[in-house]
Amino acid sequence: MSLPFDPTNLPPGEEPETVIVAPTRDLGGGIRVRRALPSAQRRMVGPFVFFDQMGPVELSSGEGLDVRPHPHIGLATVTYLFEGEILHRDSLGTVQSIRPGAVNWMTAGRGIVHSERTPPALRKTGSRMLGIQLWVALPKEHEEDAPSFAHTEASALPQLEDRGIKVRVVLGELYGSRSPVRLLSGMFYAAAELEAGARLPLPKASAERAVYVAEGSLEAAGTVHPAGTLLVFKQGDDVTLHAPAPSRLMLLGGDTADGPRHIWWNFVSSSRERIEAAKADWRAGRLGKVPGETELIPLPDDPPLPVHYP
Repeated sequence: MSLPFDPTNLPPGEEPETVIVAPTRDLGGGIRVRRALPSAQRRMVGPFVFFDQMGPVELSSGEGLDVRPHPHIGLATVTYLFEGEILHRDSLGTVQSIRPGAVNWMTAGRGIVHSERTPPALRKTGSRMLGIQLWVALPKEHEEDAPSFAHTEASALPQLEDRGIKVRVVLGELYGSRSPVRLLSGMFYAAAELEAGARLPLPKASAERAVYVAEGSLEAAGTVHPAGTLLVFKQGDDVTLHAPAPSRLMLLGGDTADGPRHIWWNFVSSSRERIEAAKADWRAGRLGKVPGETELIPLPDDPPLPVHYP
């Protein structure tokens, strides 16, 4: 399916309102993450309260990702991979591998526990991993929904291609195509691959919009931004994204959230008291267990920022 615009005839566009250079954290074992949200410059973009890039990393034979069982409340996790594979297990009994181009959407609601690991077969041979994980703040009326999990294969997500541009619509609607993933609030999320010289407009419809440079670089309004940068744009501005080199981008945004959110470790809520209750529940073992797993990540003393990885 082609894109509904001429990518060779686009205006220069406006500069971003906010530029966030995501700091890198070393998790050990050769695994590094870049955390673009939350940041000192910006707490949220639309309903998105957390944005982590995992990798790129080359995992040797015997190595792998091992995110031990840990809890969530009040949010949905969204996992998307460019390379590699992750095996998801949760307290609902779900066992699901995610591969490049597919999406895992896990609604924590009133509470869920999950783990994320490199599958045994890839751990034996070694693998390369590059992916993005987001947290979506659930609308207040859905913060205490029953937990659930949904996996959507890459073949079910719309993919648009035109003159050096590939766009996969992961969530919501973009460029006239809609993802089948069920949502509880207005948002969009897409993965874009641009060849050197390609140009892509960022649609104006959403109240809040951002672009993350996962690989390569991105020029916006004459300034080139390297990988690991999140660009947030003003509502209504014309935005043209230009790739000076082959690049991978994540486009995201949506309606402004229905109020601020508190984030403590893996918990997100509109209520501080609800987070305190979740902390007590995890200490007491009341949030569930992942079948077949005996490890867990204990409650930290007082994390200065959300800590999703051990």
